[in-house]
Amino acid sequence: MIGVLRPLFFRAAPLMRAPQPLSATQEALCANPYSHGNCHLIELRNVVKVYDTPAGKFHALKGINLCVDTHEFVAIIGKSGSGKSTLINMITGIDRPTSGEIYVGDTAVHRLSEGEMAVWRGKHVGVIFQFFQLLPTLTLVENVMLPMDFCNTYPRRERYERAMQLLEHVGMADHAHKLPSAVSGGQQQRVAIARALANDPPIIVADEPTGNLDSKTANAIFDLFTRLVVEEGKTIVMVTHDQDLARRVTRAVTVADGEIKDEVRRV
Repeated sequence: MIGVLRPLFFRAAPLMRAPQPLSATQEALCANPYSHGNCHLIELRNVVKVYDTPAGKFHALKGINLCVDTHEFVAIIGKSGSGKSTLINMITGIDRPTSGEIYVGDTAVHRLSEGEMAVWRGKHVGVIFQFFQLLPTLTLVENVMLPMDFCNTYPRRERYERAMQLLEHVGMADHAHKLPSAVSGGQQQRVAIARALANDPPIIVADEPTGNLDSKTANAIFDLFTRLVVEEGKTIVMVTHDQDLARRVTRAVTVADGEIKDEVRRV
């Protein structure tokens, strides 16, 4: 993944020096889509995903129906291959459904073109990966500034200060000018969370964000997520294998064989 991101960054560098104005369509996608319309923040309607494999068609998702409301902290749990990562990739637009509909606010995510998807996701969804995906040649503060540069959010002169504030928020300001290789995995994940918050998205989607961390660090990251929901009003959808963490969210959704098998509301 990093091998893909690095050339993307260098190709995009001229744009970051002289940002291009957004089209009318892109401006509309960057507007607040959560003020009216759908009663749920996120809604998946009969979502099916089928992959063509050498062994034949593989049904990763089989008619998923799921709603997530504002300020919820939802855990998607299940065994490897159950379809949970595919499910959240539908929400972020990283993958597309074979059939079905996906709405985030009033945005029909399944209908967006690739260009529209990139603009929309950059403004409205913060994505956190299991393996952090920080660019190795950029300092930590530069990694956090990157989404603001790509999406041309916040005045240029304010981006560094905002990135530093976010690093302070996750306890990493003292390491801001180090490269990712100079800090631990848990510290890199904190920076990845700061980067996901760079454009102040209402939704955070995390795919196994504690999967490569020790239990103490995993608990600290989870506590940070909880504060984002309770204190800042974020909505978080998190894939996890950790049953202990899953018991601490507002709702746990169990996925097996591409279907939702159970939902337990904790609060």
